[in-house]
Amino acid sequence: MGFFAKLAHGAGAVALSSALLANAPAAAQSVEEFYRSKPLTIIVGVTAGGGYDLIARLLSRHITRHIPGKPSAIVQNMPGSGSVVAAGHLYSVAPKDGSVIATLARIAMIEPLFTNQRFDSTKFYAIGSVSKDISTCISWKTSKVKNWDDLLTKEFVASGQGTGADPDAFANMIKHLFGAPIKLVTGYPGTNEQALSMERGETEGYCGVSYSTLKTRYTKWLSEGSINIIVQNAIEKHPDLPNVPLITDLAKDAEQKQIIRLIVATQSMARPFVAPPGIPPERGAALREAFERTMIDPEFLAEADKLKVEISPMSGPDVNAMLSELYATPKNAVQKAAKAMAP
Repeated sequence: MGFFAKLAHGAGAVALSSALLANAPAAAQSVEEFYRSKPLTIIVGVTAGGGYDLIARLLSRHITRHIPGKPSAIVQNMPGSGSVVAAGHLYSVAPKDGSVIATLARIAMIEPLFTNQRFDSTKFYAIGSVSKDISTCISWKTSKVKNWDDLLTKEFVASGQGTGADPDAFANMIKHLFGAPIKLVTGYPGTNEQALSMERGETEGYCGVSYSTLKTRYTKWLSEGSINIIVQNAIEKHPDLPNVPLITDLAKDAEQKQIIRLIVATQSMARPFVAPPGIPPERGAALREAFERTMIDPEFLAEADKLKVEISPMSGPDVNAMLSELYATPKNAVQKAAKAMAP
């Protein structure tokens, strides 16, 4: 090759190299470089003011200190069908670059087992869950329904949020499996609106409200005896509620117990934080590590204590493992659980 040919060849190589660098994908950035230039958006699958929102905002104030690049955090509420709308958005629409995560209603995470949905929760990249939880059914002080026996024999007007939401799933489960005369009035955007409807006398109460939400948001109800806690929808009792029956203990037989366990098992991952499928592995790992560090951060724990938020975290891999186990449930049990939760 002659001198000028070599020169031209070299210039072409330099130009090609420059073009490749200019068009290098964002994934080529280090984790620190990426998060230094982009905020972390945390989507909350329900309305503002409830337990999910409280914990998302609490986490947003601390987790970014532990993410390389220390990004700012944005909390964005995206309510609809008990987090199903947000789950679909995270799965199909949200950027898959690690800049967006979400906290979703736990029962929405298994909704694709029962109905046609445009997401598969086993493919989410779980970051972790701040705590375990116990879901309850409650009634207002003026309701004739004061306990489990009353719920089975007296009409109970309960509020719901929509298919896939805890309040609807648990109310329908109790209605269909135990024959309780529950009248479900659904379509409320979130827990705050359900609380107001109960206080105003539009409804008598609702199922699927976390005990942690009662302790953090509605302490006055507990201290003044304004509500009756009828049943715990979980696989183990909360220490504060030794005399409130556990739904799995009320099952009539082994098959019914299996169905109930499938529906309530997600309480163990309380309020999961997940990223979309396909995020760069190094960013996913950084988010998981930041979450783990936040869970033992003294400032985070001090604020959580002030807000009366219980911290008993579940790791991201454990959340993913639980989802995989639930999605492996035999089809006949899934079909019976779906029938139990249907309107």
